[in-house]
Amino acid sequence: MLFQIKSYINFLWNSKNHHGVHSPFVFDLVTNCFYDKTNYPEYSILKNYRNSLLQNKNTIEVTDFGAGSRVFKSNTRAINQIAKNAGISPKRAKLLFRIVRYFEPETILEIGTSLGLATSALTLGSSKAKITTLEGCPNTMAIAKNQLQLQNLNNIKFENTEFSSYLKNCPLSIIHYQLIYFDGNHSKKATLEYFELLLPTITNDSVWIFDDIHWSPDMEEAWEIIKKHPKVKVTIDTFQWGIVFFRSEQEKEHFTIRM
Repeated sequence: MLFQIKSYINFLWNSKNHHGVHSPFVFDLVTNCFYDKTNYPEYSILKNYRNSLLQNKNTIEVTDFGAGSRVFKSNTRAINQIAKNAGISPKRAKLLFRIVRYFEPETILEIGTSLGLATSALTLGSSKAKITTLEGCPNTMAIAKNQLQLQNLNNIKFENTEFSSYLKNCPLSIIHYQLIYFDGNHSKKATLEYFELLLPTITNDSVWIFDDIHWSPDMEEAWEIIKKHPKVKVTIDTFQWGIVFFRSEQEKEHFTIRM
């Protein structure tokens, strides 16, 4: 916790709002997406989805996986506590919805379904997109699948799998995900592994969102490595997220934006 407080103070010191952005691409994104104050009707669906989970006191067995599908943690938890402590925040869910709505990606990959809070934002942002979501725990995925179907959100392919194994066995060289949301394993090793494995899928317009880039020293190190990769052209640090673009026409530049 102390590390995150120090990281946030450093972030505030270095961050800017839209007035300090001189890239037309990033300025338009910040002003028309990040700072968009429209009260979209989809927000009520996001709220209802979250409330239904927060009211669910049933318990399930939650399983997390290490490398090679090795179970390293399994425990019983209440669904409402998972939603409260492990799910995307309401503010971030709305932002994720707006990002998808803004870029209109046709193909989306989510690494880490959990209870589907972020998944609902992804699909509401673009009902026409083909979404693949990966989750290691079958029980949380079952809850997410049921909840999303109750909201008639049906453009989602669910994969109950260990992330690394899936990405290594999937023909990624012929797949082009236009948006990827990384929220499955907040470690430097896993984050960089997923980054490298998914590089063959990028297009000029790909958008990658990494969650919890300031979660730990390891995650900050991973973020710095990603920023320096030669294929990465524009990055935005919003503290909670690191957003990556591969636009070949842009000069390499990093932005730290206050939300």
